[in-house]
Amino acid sequence: MAPPLARSAPGELNHWWSQLRFRLQNRKGWKETLDETFLLQNKRTNDIPLFFAAKENSAGCIKKLLDCASTNIFERGALGETALHVAVLNDNMDAALVLMDGAPELINEPMTSDLFLGMTPLHIAVVNQNVNLVRSLIGRGADVATPRVTGLYFRKRRGGLLYYGEHILAFAACVGNQDIISMVINAGASTRAQDSTGNTVLHILVLQPNKTLACLALDLLLVRDVELDQAVPLDMVTNYRGLTPFKLAAKEGNLVAFQHLVNRRRVVQWNLGPLTSNLYDLSEIDSLVADDDLSVLELIVGSQRREARRILEVTPVRQLVSLKWNLYGKHYFRLLLLLYLLYIGTFTLCCVYRPLKDAPENYTVSDMDKTIRVQKTLKESYVTYGDNLRLAGEMISVLGALVILLLEIPDMLRVGAKQYFGQTALGGPFHVILIAYAFLVVLLCVFRVSGVQGEAVVMAVCLVLGWSNVMFFARGFQMLGPYVIMIQKIIFGDLTKFMWLSFIVLIGFSTCKYILFKRN
Repeated sequence: MAPPLARSAPGELNHWWSQLRFRLQNRKGWKETLDETFLLQNKRTNDIPLFFAAKENSAGCIKKLLDCASTNIFERGALGETALHVAVLNDNMDAALVLMDGAPELINEPMTSDLFLGMTPLHIAVVNQNVNLVRSLIGRGADVATPRVTGLYFRKRRGGLLYYGEHILAFAACVGNQDIISMVINAGASTRAQDSTGNTVLHILVLQPNKTLACLALDLLLVRDVELDQAVPLDMVTNYRGLTPFKLAAKEGNLVAFQHLVNRRRVVQWNLGPLTSNLYDLSEIDSLVADDDLSVLELIVGSQRREARRILEVTPVRQLVSLKWNLYGKHYFRLLLLLYLLYIGTFTLCCVYRPLKDAPENYTVSDMDKTIRVQKTLKESYVTYGDNLRLAGEMISVLGALVILLLEIPDMLRVGAKQYFGQTALGGPFHVILIAYAFLVVLLCVFRVSGVQGEAVVMAVCLVLGWSNVMFFARGFQMLGPYVIMIQKIIFGDLTKFMWLSFIVLIGFSTCKYILFKRN
């Protein structure tokens, strides 16, 4: 069965409009809105006779109400639920059986509220792990393939309480009841169904907090999917962001699921007592082997979750990173260090031998001004052979700054400024230092051409930034790397907080001294 396509443009607009309308109607906050909605639902359940009988598991009262002509079996509660939803929600088997036999139209009836849109009684029975109710619903014709829950309560979003996907099989897999999973698959549920974000049931399992239970369900689903003899394995199906469950586990930092999927793909070459030789599939891990740009290594480096870095210690990722570093990574890194040292050394010499001349007479207007040398004009700056040598160095400095900007800015736009500047693995604050340095060097060129005085201050700042950036390359050496990262974390951690507090205290003392000295 082919994976479903993404929703059409009108459907997507309708979904976002329903979310916006719900938020505009409920401006009190998500938790307060939920509390009020559930309180209203409880009140409506007690006020509607059929709902109250279903809640109290009174089969006799339900039969009498169903025989009454004034009873509306399709009456809805505050959550858009029917009487069968109420009975299943309270695990009332007798009431549910009577409603299914007396009003079979309710079996596949979904909820209609914005919070629980699309939820059928079978969804609820699966989540509650009521095996008897699930069997009874399926036996009486409950649809296991078509219904999809798209309500806000189950959407994948920041601060969401649950993300069980949309399909009934996804709900069954997330609760981890293997009997219910097998029952739903035997009834015709597709193991390859995808929700509105393209996530299959394996993607959804990777995102679950109970990782051990999710791995057990994952094994069962993969075994059942093999029976379908599909051209592409279930664990290789991508979502709409191009991520397989394996890559999603790496991006989210799910170490348990990642290790489990790695072990499923390994091939045992030989065993000898306590020794084992394994062959690992690197098709999705190595950036040189991956079919697309989303390799596991790149996802780990670009992930915003700290847990993702722990995957670098997992076999075979650790061995792969070590091999790549020893083969060509460290040589490339040290070549960059050598080129940068030559570049920053050239810039330093240009600053030391910048064009200066003796200050003319009556240049100073104050006895406190001890200036003896001033900056030459543009025509006077490039006359001698030494000036031409310095000009070559200055051209190298400016061209190097332009190259830095052309390399850094596109990467920043591609990754995002917050992630690009905020992650230690991507260079963190060193990118800020390097970009600031390059901008100031270009600014120096403008000052020199336009004859603006005061380039010494900009040169001094450039030298500080340029040589500070050498610490970025120190991270590639085992002796210096951990200390550089430790200092970086201290500066941007506790020291930053201390500086803010010190700044507040400094304002108080500064104003106090200003007032006292002004009075005296």
